[in-house]
Amino acid sequence: MPCNHKFQDHLDLTKIDFEPTTLIVGTFNPVWPASNTAEWFYGNTTSNYFWDVLPRLYGEGSLINATQAEWKQFCHNKQIAFTDLIGSVDDAEPTNQEHNKILGGMSDKGIEYNFEDFTYVDIPRILQRQPAIKNIYLTRGVSEAFWKHLWNPTVQYCSRNNIRERKLLTPSGNALYQQGAYNVEHTENQIPLLEDYILMRWQQGWHF
Repeated sequence: MPCNHKFQDHLDLTKIDFEPTTLIVGTFNPVWPASNTAEWFYGNTTSNYFWDVLPRLYGEGSLINATQAEWKQFCHNKQIAFTDLIGSVDDAEPTNQEHNKILGGMSDKGIEYNFEDFTYVDIPRILQRQPAIKNIYLTRGVSEAFWKHLWNPTVQYCSRNNIRERKLLTPSGNALYQQGAYNVEHTENQIPLLEDYILMRWQQGWHF
């Protein structure tokens, strides 16, 4: 039994009631195990700073403690939509404790190294159906061959169709390593809070 994306019905953007101009792309949000209590994309706010950083990019207050309805309203107002690279992990078994542990850990490396059968999201097709999207952001790097293979078709489509494509620093706690390196190199101008460091990095790549 595959592990579907928790918000699988929303990955193709057919359920949104506005015309997006910006698309933010993540990796995978599993529907199980039950420990995944996220109510929306990037909703694991105890370990992810996305909903603090994104509103602040627009000069607004943090939404880290907001409701799903407030997140959706913000995105409606700013014409931002979400999808992910993976729609389902097809060789995952809900009765397999190791699979539950890996998926529950929300680790991209865990997905990359422990599973082989996936259903991917056709992002170029989404962009074709949503021609108002002019900016697309992936919230991770793609140095690994697995993720680069998934992202390259989008890069090529964007290049052919004048869509701005960028890769952002992960908004998760894994950004701590980059923050530490930055602070070592900038002893006179350190950024003590991880969410502030992520915001600084996102400001460098955002379209305004």
